[in-house]
Amino acid sequence: MTEIATLAGGCFWCLEAAFQQLKGVSNVTSGYAGGTVPNPTYEAVCSGRTGHAEVTQVEFDPALISYRDLLDVFFTIHDPTTLNQQGADVGTQYRSVIFFQSPEQEHTARAAIAEIEAQHVWDDPIVTEVAPLDVFYPAEAYHRDYYNRNQNQPYCRAVIAPKVAKLRKHHLERLKA
Repeated sequence: MTEIATLAGGCFWCLEAAFQQLKGVSNVTSGYAGGTVPNPTYEAVCSGRTGHAEVTQVEFDPALISYRDLLDVFFTIHDPTTLNQQGADVGTQYRSVIFFQSPEQEHTARAAIAEIEAQHVWDDPIVTEVAPLDVFYPAEAYHRDYYNRNQNQPYCRAVIAPKVAKLRKHHLERLKA
């Protein structure tokens, strides 16, 4: 049985590139969530006026990878302490959010944040929001599988590749063969 996690942690290309590599993940779709404008476009979301965050929807088999495992990866590949920013990407569309789809996901998300805070993994407090998923809008087709199609593009080399390398360093046992 497949479950879905919806996560926002900066540019959706970065999250997509990482989550695609995990055992138990069958599909990753970039998109938008958390805003007030129906059927937003990339340009509208980038304006910061729709309220949406760039997100990834991760379809996964919980028998192969748990929701908590996905959250561990999520907190490894982005900085959950910067409000509305990941590196040079600035704006509410780049905020850190866990959009839950069940009470169990909400509980797991809040417990993960509390545990990471207690371990003092980050010097600054975690600002990741935990919010119910209302509506997910898939991004335009040209955003899908972006890193795999554009690995030599400067943004991919400078921003995405280091996150993928960090994933491989910290979660090697969770990667697909």
